[in-house]
Parts: sequence; C-alpha cells; structure tokens
Amino acid sequence: MKKVAIMVDSTCCLPQELIDQYEIHLLPIHILYEDKSYRDRIDISHGEVYKIMRKKENLPTTSTPSPGDFLDAYRQLSEKAENIFCITVTALQSKTFEAASLAKQIAAELFPKTHIEVFDSRAVAGALGFITLEAAKAASHGASLDKVTEIAKSIRDKVNALFMLDTLYYLARTGRIARAAAWAGKLLNLKPVLEHSPAIGETTPVARPRNRENAIKLMLKIMTERVKNSRVHAMVHHADDLAEGQKLMKEIGSRFDCAELYITEFTPGMGVHTGPGLLGITFYKD
Repeated sequence: MKKVAIMVDSTCCLPQELIDQYEIHLLPIHILYEDKSYRDRIDISHGEVYKIMRKKENLPTTSTPSPGDFLDAYRQLSEKAENIFCITVTALQSKTFEAASLAKQIAAELFPKTHIEVFDSRAVAGALGFITLEAAKAASHGASLDKVTEIAKSIRDKVNALFMLDTLYYLARTGRIARAAAWAGKLLNLKPVLEHSPAIGETTPVARPRNRENAIKLMLKIMTERVKNSRVHAMVHHADDLAEGQKLMKEIGSRFDCAELYITEFTPGMGVHTGPGLLGITFYKD
C-alpha cells in the first residue's frame, strides 16, 4: 500500500502522460451545455468545449465536483494508500476546496484509518499542475504526507502564471475577473495580459496590448525578468490554438534553460470565462 495518494481536480492542465506516470487521481469538473453535464476530459475534451464556444451561441458553463464526487474518490484511494493528499484550484475562485473539505469530514467517519489532507493551491491551470506534479513525484519516492505537503507549499510560493486573452468578449459576458472585465466596453479587440498569483489566490490584469505579438513579448519579458539565468520549469497553454502554442513553446525552449517544458490545452474550468485563442505560460525557477 502506498504512503500517499495524490488527487487533484481537472483544472490542473497536466499532460495525460504525467498523470499516468505518477498515478495522479484526476477528479473532473463538470461542463454544463444544453441541459447536459459532461465530465471534463472524460465525456468531453478541452478542444470540443472551445469549438462550441467559438460559435458564441448557447455558451457552456462549469460546475465544481460535488462532495459526493470527492467522497467516492477518497473511498477508492483509501483502498490503495494510507494517506490522501487532495489539491484543489484556488478557493477564492472556486468552491472546489469547500466541497473537498466537506467530503473529508464525512470520510473521517466512514474510513477513519485513512488520513486526508485537503490543500488549497491558491493556483490555477499549470501553476496548480506544477504543484501537483512535484507532490506526486515526492509521493512516488515514498515521501511522508508531511513531506509531500511541505513540497507543495514550496512550489506554491515559487510558481508564476501569465495569460493572454484573444478577446475580451467572454470576460465581458461573465464579468468573472472584475477589474479586467472593466476594460471591455468597446475595446473588445485588445489582447489583455492577466496574471494569477498564488500569493493572493486571485487573477489580476497586467496590461492591455492591442495585438498578440506585443502581448506575447510582454509575457516573455516578465518571464525573463523573474527567471534571470536560472533553470526553469515551464508549461505553455493554448485554448484551441495548437499552432500558436507550439510557436510559443519553441520560443521558450530557445530562450531559457528548461528543466521541463510541456504544452497543454488550457482548462475549460477557466476557459469558459476567458475564451478560445488564449495563450498562457506557467513557470517557476530552480
């Protein structure tokens, strides 16, 4: 039996091969579309969600996993591990942490021998992914629950997340990121750059370039200033724009000393608010 099993919600943006390699249990969020609920990455792919969104009609929404979803996952993992380390997307932008914590209380009565730690990553997308990945690497080498928690906290303190929106249309529609939504008005052609900081657990606007080229240059400039000459762990995200994502990945690979470099589709958990065409970079330095 393993010492620690790792689980995370599907907003983490980790490539499937890493999820498989490190035996990470992925709990899907729900995509709601035309009165039906689809499990993210199981019943519907990221690409399918964004293709629906490009029509700008009957737009999908999302809902968090229920406490029952978490409880079922805890029950499965309790048969394989002594402890469970459950990592969630930032609690300030989702009720996922709340649902996971409620399920933990119920699990304590149903299978009390299994210790469950619910960890608010205060992060999103690949930043959440990197926290999860390092926790899973430690668990795969037999680390204790305390050690896994310590490592997750250390990565949370270092990880950065930058995103360029292709349009303000979707953000203006939902108003999810208040200060950025205020940019909308008649300026839907902007390519705003947003940052999510685990230090505060929130997503905030950085700048509002008028074209993609300048937005990408700004993200790379910020990354360069923060990484300097250190080795970097990086992940590129795209929302239904693989070609542009690959170009950005190639640029990062040529500019930086990358210990790890991945490309993934951006999570619809945030993408329903930010829209297709988004490009993002999540990273931290050694």
